[in-house]
Amino acid sequence: MAAARNVNVVIGDGLRTLRDEEGGNGKAKEGEESPTAKRFKSDRFPLTRWEFAAFVGVFLLFASGLFCVYLTMPPTEYGKLKLPRTVSDLRLLKNNLATYAEDYPVQFILGYCSTYIFMQTFMIPGTIFMSLLAGALFGVVRGLMLVVFNATVGASSCFFLSKLIGRPLVSWLWPEKLRFFQAEIAKRREKLLNYMLFLRITPTLPNLFINLASPIVDIPFHIFFSATLIGLIPASYITVRAGIALGDLKRSESMNEGSEKGRATDLQWLFFSPKASEGRSPLSAI
Repeated sequence: MAAARNVNVVIGDGLRTLRDEEGGNGKAKEGEESPTAKRFKSDRFPLTRWEFAAFVGVFLLFASGLFCVYLTMPPTEYGKLKLPRTVSDLRLLKNNLATYAEDYPVQFILGYCSTYIFMQTFMIPGTIFMSLLAGALFGVVRGLMLVVFNATVGASSCFFLSKLIGRPLVSWLWPEKLRFFQAEIAKRREKLLNYMLFLRITPTLPNLFINLASPIVDIPFHIFFSATLIGLIPASYITVRAGIALGDLKRSESMNEGSEKGRATDLQWLFFSPKASEGRSPLSAI
């Protein structure tokens, strides 16, 4: 009987030890996230239902306004008015719209601005072709003013949309880039306008990311607006000039050739040279 009790004690201790080990492992696993759990969390859509509903509401509001603008425009063959995706489509659209823009200039500009701002606000690809179209239809001065105005208003709308629901989305899509941007902004608070101009003119960060991340890192709107309005002029000028030569374009690569490359170099020199025309560049103090 004594031997049997010893065996039971040993077995009991062994079971108790085994349970303790299992319990300890379980606690350790609770404190640590498995790769599968991390992957599940990273793949999870970041917006809550209310944030997603707010986005859908704003989108429907803009879309309804755009639709109302289209209803007020004089009738035409809508099959010819499709959003251009290639240079060939753009050349065809330019030919179809030239007469329409001459007959109904106010309605056309209203429809053009509404479409451009809608695309810029909701990050829909294709605004580059809208900028080319402005150059092809309106020339350098009017085309440049139109593109800069629409791009600035669209970027401002995107700024406020991101202020409403953008923080979880940007943190989910670009966490490393957001931390870098936040650190750079913190170091340059005293010369923030210069730094924002630098970002707008150079391809350091994509414009889409700047529009979405600026309210998250607490960039004041007046600085964002001013940097966007001024900083988009060089790239818009080059695009509008390329749109004027639309009839001669055979490939999209020819946008970067010839005199446009020289003009781009001149504009970059103007903004980044420590001394330009015996004055200091606005970005030389960055």
